[in-house]
Amino acid sequence: MSKKIYLYGNWKMNMTAAETEEFFKNFNYASDDKVDIAVFPPFTSIWAAHKAAGSGVHIGAQNCYVEPKGAFTGEVAIGMLKECGVSHVILGHSERRHIFGESDELVAKKVKACLDNDLVPVFCYGEKLEEREAGKTFDVMERQIKAALNGLTPDEIAKIIYAYEPVWAIGTGKAATSAQAEEVCAWSKKLINEIAGKDVKPVVLYGGSVKPNNSKELLSMDAIDGALVGGASLKQDTFIEIYNAYAK
Repeated sequence: MSKKIYLYGNWKMNMTAAETEEFFKNFNYASDDKVDIAVFPPFTSIWAAHKAAGSGVHIGAQNCYVEPKGAFTGEVAIGMLKECGVSHVILGHSERRHIFGESDELVAKKVKACLDNDLVPVFCYGEKLEEREAGKTFDVMERQIKAALNGLTPDEIAKIIYAYEPVWAIGTGKAATSAQAEEVCAWSKKLINEIAGKDVKPVVLYGGSVKPNNSKELLSMDAIDGALVGGASLKQDTFIEIYNAYAK
């Protein structure tokens, strides 16, 4: 094995605090020089995850707001997340973009706010099925990436974790082929470096119906540094087997 794998689990609107404690009860895995592990529980389970997870597991949030406090009903501030032990935040996920109407501009503000507060943004981008079929895959993603990185320094651009998530593959059971995923991740690294004006060695994950039975092939691709895992991250065995299938 020649590269470090980033294994990130997005729990979405699943896992109560009690279920989170149970998940970590016998979780004997930790980040090291071969794997970087992070889980992203819903807001109400973050504190439980922080207390139950070992120090080798990063705890992340699935969203945040840009203001430190104020009249923003239903939102959660970055300072509140940090107080709960959060180190990473997923931003721009397709479900936030397409169900809740988050714009490229709002996502960009959130990315900057996280960077300004020493949190790692896990920036998601990807195309819908109709956009891929219309040949607009790279146009859509270039717009999303350029908006998020606009005005950032090369050092800031290097701190972001990038996650390519084709919308048509999320929760559908239909993953992108390893060739499709590799093509986009390699293209992404090239574009990110062009925007930064130097080789910032960006970390690019693939997300979209990643499971133990397809993870070895996906994670073996040169430009794919890891996986942002949805449903398969809700159970210990399937989550870790995604990494083990590659590591073996």
